[in-house]
Amino acid sequence: MSVISQKLNDLGITLVSPGAPAAGYVMAVTTGHQVFLSGHIAKRDGKPWVGKLGLDMDTATGQLAARSIAIDLLSTLNAHLGSLDRVRRVVKVMGLVNSTPEFTEQHIVMNGCSELIVEVFGEIGKHARSAFGVAQIPLGACVEIEMIVEI
Repeated sequence: MSVISQKLNDLGITLVSPGAPAAGYVMAVTTGHQVFLSGHIAKRDGKPWVGKLGLDMDTATGQLAARSIAIDLLSTLNAHLGSLDRVRRVVKVMGLVNSTPEFTEQHIVMNGCSELIVEVFGEIGKHARSAFGVAQIPLGACVEIEMIVEI
């Protein structure tokens, strides 16, 4: 068992079948030594995890949603590369948080994703990050995250 597979196993994480794109795009593109992953929305029980931070969802629940997206991102990346062991560095994570204008904890919501990525990859999982509050995300999802990795 590879180091990354063992780490996922230790964390009790099972990768899922990656989702299909919902329109005219692909879920992952490799160019040179980088892989760009399309935005993944939060899902719960296979359906969009709907909510607006600061209105009907709290920060802790948003973190859980972001963590679930990290698992989906890893699943897509694994399917695209054939193995997560090919990752040399997680470069950038960018998150969109469906939130009210008054909500200011987008960065804390995104910790749900970032912390899991670092748990899985260790030092090479430490990444640059952006977190934005937005008025709406497709299908009413509470969080959407995309990621760039070096292979």
